[in-house]
Amino acid sequence: MKRKLEMAEKVTKKTQKNNEKMQKNLKKSVIDKDPEISIVIPMFNEQENINNLCTRLLKTMDATKRAYEVIFVDDGSSDRTPTMLREWYRKRSDIIRVITFNGNYGQYVAILAGFEHVRGETIVTLDADLQNLPEEIPLLLTKMEKEGYDLVGGYRAKRHDNFFRTYASKIVNAIRYRATGIKMVDHGCMLRAYKRHIIDEVVKTRETSTFITALAQKFAWNPIDIPVSHEERNAGSSKYSLYKLIRITFDLLTGFSLLPLQIFTMFGMAISSASLIYFFVEVFKKVVTHHHGYGLHFAFVFLLLSVIILGIGLLGEYLGRAYFAVCEHPSFVIRDILEKSEKKNAKNTNNKKK
Repeated sequence: MKRKLEMAEKVTKKTQKNNEKMQKNLKKSVIDKDPEISIVIPMFNEQENINNLCTRLLKTMDATKRAYEVIFVDDGSSDRTPTMLREWYRKRSDIIRVITFNGNYGQYVAILAGFEHVRGETIVTLDADLQNLPEEIPLLLTKMEKEGYDLVGGYRAKRHDNFFRTYASKIVNAIRYRATGIKMVDHGCMLRAYKRHIIDEVVKTRETSTFITALAQKFAWNPIDIPVSHEERNAGSSKYSLYKLIRITFDLLTGFSLLPLQIFTMFGMAISSASLIYFFVEVFKKVVTHHHGYGLHFAFVFLLLSVIILGIGLLGEYLGRAYFAVCEHPSFVIRDILEKSEKKNAKNTNNKKK
């Protein structure tokens, strides 16, 4: 009996060793394999959300049993975000990659930098504030794979933002559709999945606009929008002020459409026609009735000056875009990259969006 117990114990230990060896080999094969899915997440002062985000995201993606990578792009954070990202990199260097900027360039530029480094055939973008749920990423992937879409964009069916953010976003969506004709329900929702060919085109484009969602929509041949959940921000604060929202709207209009110039041209023609009519009216009044009035003259001059100033600003915006395109100024500068294959230090390397 004793001998049988010893033999059974040896068999059990041998089985356990074989299982451990198989698990190690399986894990190694998954790690060494190019990822199927790349998840790009821009980060700016999100120290309150990082641990919760990483825990939920990795748990969700591990459950899919598919090879994936997560690329965090630190957009010049001034809090503990860079340190915490390094800690998570050490925990899961098989999955996590970290790109660190030397300064703050904006959310869309951070996403572009992530796009330049993705290795997967399907790319997912996600905000770090946890208002869009990482648990819904498999929903987008399933929709894409089963129904053949090359872009699956989420839209916030029930928003939990304040009044200002909600209606400002609706106004920008309406302006975007009228000005560009690009059909998408919610350009502000960053939970979106793309096929690799779309991302390759986005990276190759020489357009200076960084409005990623609209730019990618132009290159998709079979896109769809689906409703996704939207939660209240439980930690941290929104990085979008009124100025940034106005700046994004202007960037969208001038980056994808000539409509502002066309409107200004038509407005100028209308003002010119009105001025000509007004000139003949004043000549008639002076010759026939000998009327002298200067208040209306000054009002009209001020109106023309305001139109001229507006036009100069508008033309300056387009000329500025052309200038930066010709000079090929770098869109961002990478300070450091952490990834399993090698640790790169690119302090003096400029990464240009070609």
